[in-house]
Order: sequence, then C-alpha cells, then structure tokens
Amino acid sequence: MIDRLYDYRFELFLSSQIFILFGTILVPIDWFEVWIMPILLLCNIASGILLIKKKKHLFRLFIAFFVIAFVINITGFLEQAVNSISNSIKLGSYFIFYGIVTIEIIHQVWKAKVVGKNVILGLISGFISLGLLSFFLCLTIEMFYPNSFSGLIESTGTDMTEQLMYYSYITLMTIGYGDILPITPIAQKAAVFIGLIGQFYLVILTAIVVGKYINQSSEHSNS
Repeated sequence: MIDRLYDYRFELFLSSQIFILFGTILVPIDWFEVWIMPILLLCNIASGILLIKKKKHLFRLFIAFFVIAFVINITGFLEQAVNSISNSIKLGSYFIFYGIVTIEIIHQVWKAKVVGKNVILGLISGFISLGLLSFFLCLTIEMFYPNSFSGLIESTGTDMTEQLMYYSYITLMTIGYGDILPITPIAQKAAVFIGLIGQFYLVILTAIVVGKYINQSSEHSNS
C-alpha cells in the first residue's frame, strides 16, 4: 500500500498544503482553526512520511512524530495550565518536521535525473513547505516574545495565526506590503532569514530544474 502511494507522494503532500493555506476561504476561520486545521496537519504529516519512506531512520522518526501529534490533537489540550507547554511542543515539532521535509524535497528535486510531473510538483510543494516553516518560526517568536510584529489586528488567536501565515508567505515572496512589520531584533532577523531562503530557493533550485529540463529537451530533439 505504502509502495503504491509513494508514486503519488508529491500530489498528496501538495494537496494537503493547499487545503491548509486556503481552507478558510471555504470554512469559517474559527471552525477551521479548531477542527479542520489539526486534521489537515496530520494529513500533511502522513503524506510527509511518504516522502522519506526510503530513509528508514527518518521514517521511524516521522511515524513517532505522527503518533505524538495525533495524541496531542485528539486529547485536545487536557488542562488549561499545560496549554502553553503543549503548544510549545507542537510548534517546535512542526518546525522540525517542515525543516526536515523541505530539505528532503530539495534533495529529491536536486537529484532527479528526469524533469517530470513529480519534479514540478515537488518544486511547488517545497516552496510551500518553506512558507509553513516560516509561519511556525514567526508564530513561535510571537508566542515567546509577544508584540514582535506590529500591525497584527488584536482579535482572536485564530485570526493572529492567519495574519502570521499571510505575513510569512508575503515575506518569503519578498513582496513586503508593509502592513505587518517585525519590530523586535529577533523578528527582524527572522524576516531577513525568510526572505533569503525564498530567494535562494527560487534562484538556485528553480534554475537547476529549468537547466535540467532544457538539457532533457535537447537530448530528445537530438535523438
């Protein structure tokens, strides 16, 4: 079963990412954040496990992480007093997860000899993973250093996560509208880091894939 799903690893991973990013368009934000988002993150973790199936040590690690994430989400923050600890563990775990997955996607795209559908989908999902990695970084900063970002609308916690998600991707794409600004040193360093990795990804990895595709097309035309 896993072997069959492996061929569709990028499709499954990208699909869950798209729903995570744009699910609030279809579902009210409060309901989405409380009920849908945890399920989508678990689906994203499960599809991420397929990405590293051939690396046994990482495969076991991701299985353990999926079980832990499942238990934490199902039990639902048992006591109010331990909410901050539970959230810290989740944020740290998701940050590590998307860091490992992003590196693995870049590795698979980099090593691909033929530029096909999987490589293109991998290229897209890798960029989205960088955005999610940036989001959890910003969320962690705001959690431990409140008011690190100016321009956040003071409302519910779910609205704040949506705003930081938006800020992370706008910064990753180096658009920078200026409606949300990093105002503490650690938030400013994070903004520089996010902008740099976005540029490195687009300039280096995309150029490599385009170069491989051009060489591949040239070989086909000459044969």
